[in-house]
Amino acid sequence: MKALIRHPVLSLLVGIATGILIFAGRAQAPVEFATAVPLHDKGVSTYYVEGKINGLGDVEFLVDTGAGHTTINEETLAVLMERELASYSRELSGILADGSRMRVPVYHITSIELGGCQFQNIEAAVFPGRTRFLLGMNALKQAAPFAIVTEPEPQLALSNCRMAGF
Repeated sequence: MKALIRHPVLSLLVGIATGILIFAGRAQAPVEFATAVPLHDKGVSTYYVEGKINGLGDVEFLVDTGAGHTTINEETLAVLMERELASYSRELSGILADGSRMRVPVYHITSIELGGCQFQNIEAAVFPGRTRFLLGMNALKQAAPFAIVTEPEPQLALSNCRMAGF
């Protein structure tokens, strides 16, 4: 069962979304954002969200709608593999923000939780060292439609959430 959050910004956003959300070339019915997750602005308009990775605990993700995949680092992968909560999927060749190309392994991780919303069986690209976590479009699509609200308080507004159970 979804817990509906009544928030003036989200209500306004629903009204605006009626006029601007377009999928497959057609306007859609009004969107109900049932879950609002606080975002933290660390400067230069980058937003972070607190979450959990099943088997790891609390983490912080950079919300990156320009990233096709969620990312984790090698250190995190080692912990998840030890706990049998990740499995190899494939290799991915991608273009980084600086324009360079990189090949990285991709693993399925069992689940991620944001503000009570659970994202299951997420493909995560694994980057070297202790790089930060990115929350990419492959995870965000599971709760689509979604919106990033910047005023009065930054929030990630999610529609179709499975409630977390870990």
